[in-house]
Amino acid sequence: MSVRILGIAGSLREGSFNGRLLTAASYELPRGMELHRWGGLGLVPPFDEDAEDGPEPGGVAELRRAIAEAAGLLIATPEYNGSIPGQLKNALDWASRPYGEGVLNGKPVAVVGASNGVHGAAWAQEELRKVLKIAGAEVLDGTLPVGRVARQLDEDDRLLDHDLRRNMRAHLHGLRDHIRLRAYA
Repeated sequence: MSVRILGIAGSLREGSFNGRLLTAASYELPRGMELHRWGGLGLVPPFDEDAEDGPEPGGVAELRRAIAEAAGLLIATPEYNGSIPGQLKNALDWASRPYGEGVLNGKPVAVVGASNGVHGAAWAQEELRKVLKIAGAEVLDGTLPVGRVARQLDEDDRLLDHDLRRNMRAHLHGLRDHIRLRAYA
């Protein structure tokens, strides 16, 4: 049985480093795991509690459906001003509602991040982990910061550094194992 995870890149930019990092992750997936990318971040309108009782905006419905259908999530975040991008936070706010019953509740999530800086979006990853935990997700321990990312990816978006590839594989194995344990609980 294949384990289907959803990959979300926290950047709206076409060809973003974090979108490319999801591609790099796809090369390191454990056998029996599939990564499906969701690219609708720009379609999610600003979160508005007044809109919760009305018809669900299209981008929100698509986001919730994609998360609900996935066994787990892999989120790759850039770092903007020391934190996560506003559009990613906005999408997570929608996915967390209604509080305690949102599609993130109980969902296994692994966090990675890339930047051209030395620290590889480390602060953003910690912020993202905090937001996800408060939203009720089961966030895996640890992060995977990929600093100076432009030097870390080849023309096919494979990670060049052996240690980074090994760490990505370990991160993905951890997500798969968490999903399997949760299925048997």
